[in-house]
Amino acid sequence: MVPTYQDGYSDMLCPVCHNRKAKRLCPALGQHICAICCGTKRLVEIACPSDCGYLSTARIHPPAVIQRQQDLDRAMLLPLLQGLSERQARLFLMLAAAASRHRPDALQKLVDDDIAQAAAALAGTLETAAKGIVYEHQPSSLAAARLMLELKGVVDEVVKNAGSALERDAALALRRIEHAARMMATVRPDTNELQQLLVRVLAPPPGGEQQPEAPPSTGSPLIIP
Repeated sequence: MVPTYQDGYSDMLCPVCHNRKAKRLCPALGQHICAICCGTKRLVEIACPSDCGYLSTARIHPPAVIQRQQDLDRAMLLPLLQGLSERQARLFLMLAAAASRHRPDALQKLVDDDIAQAAAALAGTLETAAKGIVYEHQPSSLAAARLMLELKGVVDEVVKNAGSALERDAALALRRIEHAARMMATVRPDTNELQQLLVRVLAPPPGGEQQPEAPPSTGSPLIIP
């Protein structure tokens, strides 16, 4: 049973939305917030601890609106995996998870176009290297450049002992991320819809963090989070 945390709260307004009454004690923020902000901003704008009772209960028994959102998210993600080999799909999920965790500087905002630029630049660098040419493609925005460095770290760690075959697979996975980000940016410019989607779908379970795993050429079946 989830504790209500209502003892001692006043009729103060939620400090997040400044609109509704604050009735739930948020352990991440250390203050009471409203139930709507608790339900819609957890793991997206609020870094919920894994032992939060509301988070655990929501994952075990998600309300209908959350369940519909999860179904919609999976319906949007799965087409991006179609046609990929198991190894390519694992690379896609690893790189997508890195993009979901990326946090820009306080003065910057990471939008879908930045994700598209970062993925495209790194994919272009890998594709050029496959032709025997060393040339580093660079995105135009600073936010995209910083994300690209993070994605490059993931690729370097995976391919350091595997050779050019994995680089080609990584380039293909990055092109899928670029395509998804450009589609999102076309529908809703200057937003981070793709990153929010990836956070919702790839968020680690309570009590654990996702650990990157080198994608094998053969192995256990791919599990979509």
